[in-house]
Formats: sequence, C-alpha cells, structure tokens
Amino acid sequence: MRPQTLAEAVERIQSGEPQDAMLAQFVDTFDLAKTDGDRYASIEREPKLTGDSRLDALVGAIAEYLAKQRRLGRVPHWVCDPARRLDHPWFTAAAPSDAMREFLTFSSPAEFASRNIFTEERPLRRARGPKQ
Repeated sequence: MRPQTLAEAVERIQSGEPQDAMLAQFVDTFDLAKTDGDRYASIEREPKLTGDSRLDALVGAIAEYLAKQRRLGRVPHWVCDPARRLDHPWFTAAAPSDAMREFLTFSSPAEFASRNIFTEERPLRRARGPKQ
C-alpha cells in the first residue's frame, strides 16, 4: 500500500523500507489525489527529522517542489527549517563527471538547488504523473 503522506513515507523509510520505492510511491499518491486540498494534505504534516541530512533536505525539496509545480497556492511552513538544507553539495547522479556536475548545477529546480541538491530538470516525473 502506498504511503498516504510524505511524513508516512519517511516513517516507513526509517522502519527499513527502501527509500527510492517509498518516495516514488508517495509521488504516485500525490499525483493521483482527486483535489488540490488532498494533495496539500499529503505534504502538510512535517516529516520527522531522521538524522540523515540528505533525506531530511530531500523531503523538504520534494514538498516545496510538488506544491509549486502543482500550483497549490501554498507551501508547508516546515520546508523552511534550516535542517532541511545541506551544508555541502549533493549531486544525485552516481559518480558525476565535471561536465555532469555543471549540467546538474544549472538544470536543478530551485527547490532542490536552494538546498544544495543537484539533480535532473524534472526530478519527480513518474509514468503516471500529470503531463507537463
């Protein structure tokens, strides 16, 4: 069963479920929600900080990105917590070359780059997501 909230996805990751699968399943839940109110409700509750600085920053980026991309009209307050930002750059590509680092630096959405996370231009796209 897919996690119904981002906070639930983080709880399940902490209990040992695979991070990539839980976050992907949460994005599916978000995309399949019937209303914008349901979408916002799925990101509104703050996920507990895990002590994994990358995961903590990533969930902040995910919530802000989804709220802005889907034009929900508001972003959860918790995404502004300084604990949701990395001190050092994280390039999500495996062993990125200098050229790939440069590409990711310029292609990363602001919601990720502002947290020092450098990734592809559309990091949360899913096969069943909305057309963009």
